[in-house]
Amino acid sequence: MMPDPAARAARICPDCDGFPVVAITTGTRNSDGTRTTLPVACPACHGTGHAPLWLVTSRRPAAASLGQEAGR
Repeated sequence: MMPDPAARAARICPDCDGFPVVAITTGTRNSDGTRTTLPVACPACHGTGHAPLWLVTSRRPAAASLGQEAGR
């Protein structure tokens, strides 16, 4: 049986954990009472949520580094 090339593991961006675009509030409100927000894309993956192999293998995930520092 041949492996399916589409089934390989996705390389998720280590900076945004696959959530590449977030809405940040400006603090002001629209005339209908809703808040004004700006969509901001992850600067590392440019809003795709995926990262090249060199980026994934050259950095440690943030959660792993936090766990090691907490044990000190």
